[in-house]
Amino acid sequence: MLKRHARVLALSILAFAVAPATGTFVAAAADDDLIARGGYLVTAGGCISCHTDYKKKGKPFAGGAAIPTPFGTFYPPNITPDKTHGIGGWSDADFIRAMRDGKNPDGAHYFPAFPYTSYTRIAEPDLIAMKAYLFSLPAVAEASTPHDISFPFSWRFLQTGWKLLFFRNERFTPDTSKSAEVNRGAYLANALAHCGECHTPRNILGGLDYDRWMAGTPDGPEGEKVPNLTPAEKTGLKWTGPEIVEYLKSGQTPEFDFAGSLMADVIEHNTGKMTQADRVAIAAYLKSLKPVETER
Repeated sequence: MLKRHARVLALSILAFAVAPATGTFVAAAADDDLIARGGYLVTAGGCISCHTDYKKKGKPFAGGAAIPTPFGTFYPPNITPDKTHGIGGWSDADFIRAMRDGKNPDGAHYFPAFPYTSYTRIAEPDLIAMKAYLFSLPAVAEASTPHDISFPFSWRFLQTGWKLLFFRNERFTPDTSKSAEVNRGAYLANALAHCGECHTPRNILGGLDYDRWMAGTPDGPEGEKVPNLTPAEKTGLKWTGPEIVEYLKSGQTPEFDFAGSLMADVIEHNTGKMTQADRVAIAAYLKSLKPVETER
C-alpha cells in the first residue's frame, strides 16, 4: 500500500512538472508558426525592398533608399523593433492603424508613398502575423532619414483632404464569381504585393485611377514607363499564364530578356520567394482582369 501511494505521489509530481513545460512548448510552437507565416507575408508584401538600402549595404528593414516623386523625395523608415528609431514601441493596434488607416501612433497621416492604400485590404490576422515577424528581427538603432518634400505637400494635415478624395479604406472581399485561385491571386496582387501602386495610372495629385486598374502608365516610379498588366488587345500583357509565372519566379521574359530596374528587385526579394502556387494564383488573377488600354 505504501509503495502504491509513493508511485501515485511520484506520478502526480511528474504531471505537475511536465504540464507547464508542455504548455510552454505548445505556446512557443504557436509563436514560431505565427512568425514564420508573418515572414512569408512580409516577403509577399515587398517590405524589405523599400525598407532596406541595398545600394549602401544597409541593414535589413533599417530604412530604405530615396524614392523620388513629383512631390519630393521619400525615405522609407526604420521598421525594426528598435524602440527609439523603429517600431518597437508599437502595439498591435498601432501597427494595424498604420497599415489600414495610414496613420502613425500619434495620429499623424502618412504620405501615400507608403502603400497603405493597398495594405488597407490585408486581413487582420495577417497583419498581426506580419508584426510578429518584424518584432522577431534584430533591432537596429539607426535613425530614419527625413523626407525631403516640396511645399505645400510637406504639410501632413493636407493628407486629410487627399484621403477623402482618393483613399478607399476597405478590406479585401473575395469575388464569388471567381475561382479560389483567382481570389488568392487578387489578394496577393492587390493587398500584399500592391502591384497596382505602380501599374495603375495616377492623377495630378497622386490619386490612383481605379477605373484604369493595372492599365500601366508612362509616368511610373523614377519616371519610368510601367507596363499594362491587363489583357488589353493593343497595349496589354500578351503572355500566357505559365510565362507570367516564370517571370515572377526568375525574371525571365518569353523573349529571353530579364527584368531590370525596380522590377528586378521585386522579383529577387519578393515574388521569387513566393510559393509556386501563389505565383500561379497571381497569374490567374492578371489573366482575369478587365482589358484596359494604356493611355499615351
